[in-house]
Amino acid sequence: MVEAGDFLAESEALHAAVSRLQDADFRVQTQFKNWSIDDVLVHLHFWNGMADLSTGKEAAFRRVLDGAMAGFRDGSLRAFENGAVGERGAALREAWIARVREMAPRWAAMDPKTRLPWVGPTMSARSSITARQMETWAHGFEIFDCLGIEREEGDRVRNIVVLGVNTLAWSHEVHGLPVPESMPKLELTAPSGVLWEFGDPDAGRIAGPAVDFAAVVTQTRALADTGLNVEGAVARNWMAHAQCFAGAREAPPASGTRFRRSATTQTG
Repeated sequence: MVEAGDFLAESEALHAAVSRLQDADFRVQTQFKNWSIDDVLVHLHFWNGMADLSTGKEAAFRRVLDGAMAGFRDGSLRAFENGAVGERGAALREAWIARVREMAPRWAAMDPKTRLPWVGPTMSARSSITARQMETWAHGFEIFDCLGIEREEGDRVRNIVVLGVNTLAWSHEVHGLPVPESMPKLELTAPSGVLWEFGDPDAGRIAGPAVDFAAVVTQTRALADTGLNVEGAVARNWMAHAQCFAGAREAPPASGTRFRRSATTQTG
């Protein structure tokens, strides 16, 4: 399953960005809900572990999920995640990447159609590991921004683009909006320069960098801060409410609130 390799590559790119940080650097706040770098890695490490538990350890998965969902309902999910992950700083960084490196080869050998339990309905193994890549890429954004580093993107971002395409209906449903009959035409330029096309030109048009589309559907950038050209009411409404991740409806960031800082907290 090639998506497992993409998850590993995404994680390795993030690990390289934080590889020289000292323990104090992990406490620096990002532009995402005032999460620190530690908070981001706790979140990724916890849910990577949950995905791994779902592969043959369903009883353990359900026990931990019950606690996580109770935290989600009463607003204490972050505290639950923090309680479940003991490491911080450099120790957390190494525990997180060690789990990723151990997981990826096993997931690569899995049948991509295997159904796995998750927070809501079951997911295919392919969808589950793609979601882990998406989370790593999206939450990695706030770390790269915080450190003032431009991430070197690869065409593995296509997995996130496809996730955005596949959640057109969800993006509308979660916001209580009618689902459009057709998806606008997408003309997205991959990091390699290849053109990726989806959708129906009669429903509008969205054109520009594939990375920018992925950033909008993951809500890591405001639409106005990207290079996307959006034409038509259906396309504009979708991009205003795009949300490729599960959970409660979320508003995209306001223009100018998510950006790559010019300074870096990297130590040398």
